[in-house]
Amino acid sequence: MLSGCLRLRVSAPGLALPLPFPLQPPRAPGPSVRRLLPPTFAFGFRQPRLMKPFVVFVLGGPGAGKGTQCSRIVQKYGYTHLSAGDLLRDERSKPDSQYGELIERYIREGEIVPVEITISLLKREMDQTMEANAQRNKFLIDGFPRNQDNLQGWNKTMDGKADVAFILFFDCDNEICIERCLERGKSSGRSDDNRESLAKRIQTYLQCTKPIIDLYEEMGKVRKVDASKSVDEVFEDVLKIFDKEG
Repeated sequence: MLSGCLRLRVSAPGLALPLPFPLQPPRAPGPSVRRLLPPTFAFGFRQPRLMKPFVVFVLGGPGAGKGTQCSRIVQKYGYTHLSAGDLLRDERSKPDSQYGELIERYIREGEIVPVEITISLLKREMDQTMEANAQRNKFLIDGFPRNQDNLQGWNKTMDGKADVAFILFFDCDNEICIERCLERGKSSGRSDDNRESLAKRIQTYLQCTKPIIDLYEEMGKVRKVDASKSVDEVFEDVLKIFDKEG
């Protein structure tokens, strides 16, 4: 016979056997016991957090070769290229866009489109890219920020939501830029690739965009490239920057 076994109360019709000890309500285990108990786990499913966008602003005068070099950077380093100008032109061409006519007027006059429109388009593209592939979080934002209003709007909307690594600045003589754009205009179909619009765009760049570059220069966050060279020579300088910066 086994010793130390508990005798339990057995109930049957007409039969009741008493327990050998008084029945006490269960109590919570003390601290020493709780330390020995295995931990409990709460299981749940959470949406994976997206990485913050890693951003390089790409700036320079019209015709400095930003788009051409961005295409090569994309192929070499896997960035996603977002051209603020292209996004605005695409939005302008949509028949159902509420901003189309407004964007067209600003572009035709060589002026800067309101920041709220530009940032909303950029953010939408970044969000969609990262939702499709969370690892694609590196972006070249070409042609932005173009003035102080752009920069303030970006800081207000994207503060803590994106990391700006540096500005890639394509420095090029204004006359070379104009000649390149006029040559491009023979086949681009762009309404602003004409000498009158280009003169306004150059002036806007010097008055509004160059001060932004100078501001980042003071923070040590500008990487300048001589864009007056040939495409291949310019890209050699770009390679040196991205091999160092990542």
